[in-house]
Amino acid sequence: MTDPADWLLTASERANADTVIDQQCDDGTAWLDGNLVTPLVHGSAYFADLHARLLATEPGDLVLFTDWQGDADERLTGEPGSEVLEVLGSADERGVDVRGLVWRSHLDQTGFFAAENRHLGERLQQRGAEVLLDMRVRAGGSHHQKFVVIRHRDDPSRDVAWIGGIDLAHSRRDDAEHRGDPQSDPLADEYGDRPPWHDVQVRVQGPAVHAVETVFRERWEDPTPLSRSPLRQWADRLRRLDTSPDPLPPQSPPPPVAGAHRVQLLRTYPNLRHGRDYPFARGGERSVARGYTKAVRRARRLVYVEDQYFWGDDVAGTFLPALREHPELRVVVVIPLYPDVAGRLSRPAELLGRTRALKALIEAAPGRVAAYGIENHAGTPVYVHAKVCVMDDVWASVGSDNFNRRSWTHDSELSCVVLDEDYATSLRLELAAEHLDREPGDTDDLRDPYAMYDAYEHSAAALDAWHDGGRTGERPPGRLRTLPLEELGPWQARLAQLPLSHVHDPDGRPGPLRGGTDY
Repeated sequence: MTDPADWLLTASERANADTVIDQQCDDGTAWLDGNLVTPLVHGSAYFADLHARLLATEPGDLVLFTDWQGDADERLTGEPGSEVLEVLGSADERGVDVRGLVWRSHLDQTGFFAAENRHLGERLQQRGAEVLLDMRVRAGGSHHQKFVVIRHRDDPSRDVAWIGGIDLAHSRRDDAEHRGDPQSDPLADEYGDRPPWHDVQVRVQGPAVHAVETVFRERWEDPTPLSRSPLRQWADRLRRLDTSPDPLPPQSPPPPVAGAHRVQLLRTYPNLRHGRDYPFARGGERSVARGYTKAVRRARRLVYVEDQYFWGDDVAGTFLPALREHPELRVVVVIPLYPDVAGRLSRPAELLGRTRALKALIEAAPGRVAAYGIENHAGTPVYVHAKVCVMDDVWASVGSDNFNRRSWTHDSELSCVVLDEDYATSLRLELAAEHLDREPGDTDDLRDPYAMYDAYEHSAAALDAWHDGGRTGERPPGRLRTLPLEELGPWQARLAQLPLSHVHDPDGRPGPLRGGTDY
């Protein structure tokens, strides 16, 4: 039997005395039993599930959502009438209480999507929903949480929440074929006109839904102004945007037991205004970083990561002690073959960050650390946006957080950890089956973590050799490519260090902790 306190944070280890998220847990613990967590691999699977359950909501039900990027016209099923605006707006019009917190976003001119996020909020407000643009973040920071909660007034057994890395936005509705979302936003040229997109969300049922709702309520009830910028406040008044959240209805009791999964929610909130803001997290919360750090110390066989970034000294420093102390430990990292932005300020910094982290691990544990990207069958790189980690087929997380200092200290994040051997193994094998071009049930030989490590290595080597040989003959099965670790020249690395440290991977901890290894 696995002692949950060996792998999961206790309430004191969460180190946030201001939150009420753990109030429904047993004394001193910070996890909930009795849940059913279902991985939804790919945006198409998540959007179809979300669409069906939103259509089934009734008057008196409650829908809560947060978003980093939102596009009102994104079709959840691909069919007319399934647009995000239409589905949420119609729900509110038939008596469902729809509330949303959408990150206001930095200006479009900086490569972000302020206009689209604002339009989503404006148009949902016009339909009667209360959707607020939330800019209560550090300078250069964001609200990166992506989750949805549905509470049913008359049948709490149907209550559900979704947590992960998938926004209600363009580019996300891809499937296992990875041909890309027909409604796409551009990425770097390597990804083509319709970038293939790999992502994961989880559906949560059971008592943990109440905890996810609490995450939303703490942010919603924060009395801090949504923006401190006088220009933004003036523009909001001119547009007649709602900037004062109405009270939420009283929170219903937790839903009934739905399964056997033990769940822990991990979060990041930065130190905002020297601990004066975030009444639910004075000085910030860094339970994402603390949760990973504790679990990595327990890992003995395999840590499997799918992530958008995986960069920086903080990430390497988390893994290095475990790799040195446990010579049997393996680490597999699946990230994008190419950064998503090709600009002179962005790409060198991103390459520097990930090469530095991965090279440190590979040099510390030769033959035990492997990094890959993925491509579709047409040879187009697939953008890995998933945020997944499976450790020793016991501990498994899916969330909005990436393996970098920004996600661990600077932006708001939410991750769902499940402590369950069957769940963790099943998630690892489902992802492996896709990347190796296996049928879902054809994975018995991969149950041993070392066997999967070797299978990834052999599959990537065969596909690399096929490409290097001019792509002649039959394409080998699989989608894995060995990740190139591009070294920057000395001067290029020095120039890239500044944007890496201050723009791409800033530190949101309080001053005494900043730059160190403690969270």
